[in-house]
Amino acid sequence: MEPLIKVTNVRKIYRMGDERVVALDNISLEIYRGEVVCFLGTSGSGKSTFLNMVAGLEKPTRGEIYIGNIPIHKLNEEQVTLFRQKNIGFIFQAYHLMPMLTALENVSMPLIFRNVERKKRNQLAKDALAAVGLKGYENRKPTQMSGGQQQRVGIARALVGTPKIIFADEPTGNLDTHTTKDVMQLIIREVRKHNQTLIMVTHDRSIANYADKVVTIQDGNILKVEEGDK
Repeated sequence: MEPLIKVTNVRKIYRMGDERVVALDNISLEIYRGEVVCFLGTSGSGKSTFLNMVAGLEKPTRGEIYIGNIPIHKLNEEQVTLFRQKNIGFIFQAYHLMPMLTALENVSMPLIFRNVERKKRNQLAKDALAAVGLKGYENRKPTQMSGGQQQRVGIARALVGTPKIIFADEPTGNLDTHTTKDVMQLIIREVRKHNQTLIMVTHDRSIANYADKVVTIQDGNILKVEEGDK
């Protein structure tokens, strides 16, 4: 089986005045369709930089990143933006919901960029909210919801339109232990249902327990790759 994501010899160096900071140092990895992969490491280990590279949010200093047969590292800003809109969903620690919009409007927003007509995108957004347990919350704004409910809206937004890949950056970092368990079970259930690839970055070992593959990163290098418990 061909990998969905293939990262080869990726290196990322940030220049700060005369100083060079090596954020990633010669990383190579393959990720397959439908896999749940967790990147585990402390703050500053390079895990979020890796996510940004694969998502096309930053360019590597050296190396290649392919998603399918698309060379992400070679795309210009317009090309990579279009690619993300069609193929990628994001779940953020800080939710990143638009406070002036309702839950339905927040979830349907990615579909606007795909030129989905209004009636269809509203129905898809309603279905996504129902899938994360928020049926009846369509017209609530973020300030009218708890942290766990806001994160569920963020998950629905990432899942709507069933993108091939979901990136989750510390997806439960702002949640309590009980809500974390509920949210993680929800994310895993939905990506399994649609055979989506989930890439998570976290410093929390308990989140890694939900993964098929756990990649430990330290000082910009892959320390080890383990099979997960799932």
